[in-house]
Amino acid sequence: MNRAIALRGLGTLLLGAAVAGCATVAPVPYSGMASSAYMAPDKSDASGRVPYRYSTPVDWRAYNKVILEPVVVYRGRDHQFGDMSDRDKATLAAYMQTRFAEGLRGRFALVRERGPATLRIRLTLTGAVANTPVLGTLSRFDVAGAVYNGVQAARDGEGTMTGSVIYGVEILDAATARLLSAYVTKQYPAAYDIKATAGALAAATAGLDKGADALMAQLN
Repeated sequence: MNRAIALRGLGTLLLGAAVAGCATVAPVPYSGMASSAYMAPDKSDASGRVPYRYSTPVDWRAYNKVILEPVVVYRGRDHQFGDMSDRDKATLAAYMQTRFAEGLRGRFALVRERGPATLRIRLTLTGAVANTPVLGTLSRFDVAGAVYNGVQAARDGEGTMTGSVIYGVEILDAATARLLSAYVTKQYPAAYDIKATAGALAAATAGLDKGADALMAQLN
């Protein structure tokens, strides 16, 4: 009997989290980013992962080299890190630098000097949410949590009590400094990615994996 009550209590808690999840952190066109004045709501993005974008017609195949600037941890007042520690921010920034460099290296030569056929990419980490310890994983197996996460999985939405990462990408022609593309994106793991619920930053790093793949899909 006590076990049944406890399970119902967990279900109620998870349903509350699901409702709260409808009001999760949403990216903004961060005022401290150089491209913020150019970005506009991206009405073509039904997923909500890329709410703001600036784009120009570009033949990405004309570029075969890239300068990847060091990831910047955003310090503007409109950041969305909540109470995340500086140590965790630095951990995410370091992972982001490594992961995006790995992705780019498969398509471009990473260089340090400006020149023809060269892109310059700036990555700005603007926000992140950590996983909720233990409950994030349990919510995938509890009945109430399973129902909600099942719906979210079908719509490529966020799972309950799962972290996320928000960042900006600015892509310039290195030789002319002309802004070619810019966007703000929120990335998170699939709702039933159990591995991404284990560890405070697991969901955020999984989001960076997806974000790096999305960038490469754009540049290929």
